[in-house]
Amino acid sequence: MRKQSRADRRVHETRTRLHGALESLVHEKPYDEIVVKEIIARADIGRSTFYAHYRDKDELLDRGIRDLLRVDARPSERWTCATERLLRFSLPFLEHIEQSHGDGSLPLDPRHAAALHQHVLRVLEALLEGELRIELRRLPAARAELIPVELLARHVAGTFVLTLNWWLEHPARSARDVDTHFRALVTPVLGATMAD
Repeated sequence: MRKQSRADRRVHETRTRLHGALESLVHEKPYDEIVVKEIIARADIGRSTFYAHYRDKDELLDRGIRDLLRVDARPSERWTCATERLLRFSLPFLEHIEQSHGDGSLPLDPRHAAALHQHVLRVLEALLEGELRIELRRLPAARAELIPVELLARHVAGTFVLTLNWWLEHPARSARDVDTHFRALVTPVLGATMAD
């Protein structure tokens, strides 16, 4: 038992170092120019250790995004409706971005955001599609078929990335403000579909 616990801690520490290394590198140069060699050097781990955990830098990035989008699955009093359950990722994700800089400016050069935001879009769309399928099972068939699940997931994920891009143009806004704008854009559609 203790041996397993130590192994789990080592895995967690290695992955944390790799995610931290990638996160720091994307603030210095475009994602497409980053190579695995730089990530492992920054994380101070061996090449074989990297590949024991991830296939490539894209898998590392996607896992990091998934982890940021994942919110504690325990029920919360504020998740009173399907829309709140579906959008519970947004404020924690935005607050993470806000906390990753301390000087009042967003940490990412807008010219370097496109590749990262494509990964956010893809990962978020897949997560939302799964959650939407679960939520729509609770509705009468006629209401559940109003908007195809794939289109609704793409709409919410696309609007989130659109909002992220807008935030890069308006960096003085707080994470809470940005979340409010994002929710104002998607809540009417989700509310009408989910009958919240």
